[in-house]
Amino acid sequence: MTAPTSTAPTSTATHRHPLMRPTVYLSAVALPLIAACRDAPAPELRIDPVPVTVADATTGDSTALVMATGSFGSRDEIPLGFKIGGIATRVLVDEGATVQRGQVLAMLDLREIDAAVDKAQVAVDKALRDQQRVQRLAADSVATLAQAQDAMSALEAARADLASARVNREYAIITAPEAGVVLQRLVTPGSNVAPGTPVLMLGGSRRGRVLRAGLPDRDALRVRVGDPAMVRFDALPDKSFAGKVVLVGRSADPRTGTYAVEVAVQNADALPSGLVGQMAVTVRGKQRGALLPVDALLEADRDSATVYTVQSGSTPTADLTAAPLRVQILRLEGDRAAISGLPVNTRVITRGAAYVTPNAPIRIITTATLDSMAPTRRLAATPTLAVRTGEPRP
Repeated sequence: MTAPTSTAPTSTATHRHPLMRPTVYLSAVALPLIAACRDAPAPELRIDPVPVTVADATTGDSTALVMATGSFGSRDEIPLGFKIGGIATRVLVDEGATVQRGQVLAMLDLREIDAAVDKAQVAVDKALRDQQRVQRLAADSVATLAQAQDAMSALEAARADLASARVNREYAIITAPEAGVVLQRLVTPGSNVAPGTPVLMLGGSRRGRVLRAGLPDRDALRVRVGDPAMVRFDALPDKSFAGKVVLVGRSADPRTGTYAVEVAVQNADALPSGLVGQMAVTVRGKQRGALLPVDALLEADRDSATVYTVQSGSTPTADLTAAPLRVQILRLEGDRAAISGLPVNTRVITRGAAYVTPNAPIRIITTATLDSMAPTRRLAATPTLAVRTGEPRP
């Protein structure tokens, strides 16, 4: 039997699958394109400069500020009370009243006290008659010397009792020891008052009014009597008052461990006592370190922190960049910090320092301009990448 003859084509080209032809064709076209792309320059990336403000760091002779918060009041706050007990019949002033030296402020019921004075006066009169009689008898040698001396002693004792009764009566009426303002009225008429119980609290004006605060030991050793100060009150944020240190405590408060300091405040007589205020005492003398806003400090760890300084480019047209520098914190003075380890006349980034990275390009602007950019400040926190294509950016 003869084998059937196959009709399938025997050529190799006829065995090729139809889908292979476009693949071979596209590969041939792509080769020149790949070679062209390999020779083309890579697109250039550019980071937008971060807007920042800067401050110049200087060292040398300077002054420092010691900050503290305290309460305002009269330097002399005098509690006024009666020496003896009794019924308070009259309290003639209220809180806030301005009084003058010697003005009557309150008094007790004087009937019992006047009776004690009269009784002491009668005793003095009787002792005086007895002493005179014994003295005449002694002159006639009828009375002995001892009897005459006893009569004189009895007279002196009676006179002392009278003086004591008169003092008690004097202190049964409270008068202002100096001009000032009544800070508190603690007793109302008709009250039974014990000896020494405060009836009124008087703020004297003789030695002025002060802001009292407590300072830690480091600051207390730097402050001296006579140092100038500025005082501000929370109730009057737009006004400041000049003053000077009039007292620095020499022993620490056992409860807080702080030292008392008083700053005499000028032109503050119209202010009420009890206001909360902040004092800024200017410490004189040479102070180490450069003062910078605390906004410039980053990554603080105990007494060290990182600041970013401004570095100029190698050419006049090159961008300014930020360079990190580790510094030591010497002390804090309100919203500023004294630091060491910074070269003289170095420009330090303040506002905007949290948004820069090492060697990042920066753009120096004013504080007012940075404030006006507040709605778009979030964009500055994440610098954008722009591909330079030869066409203007939208």
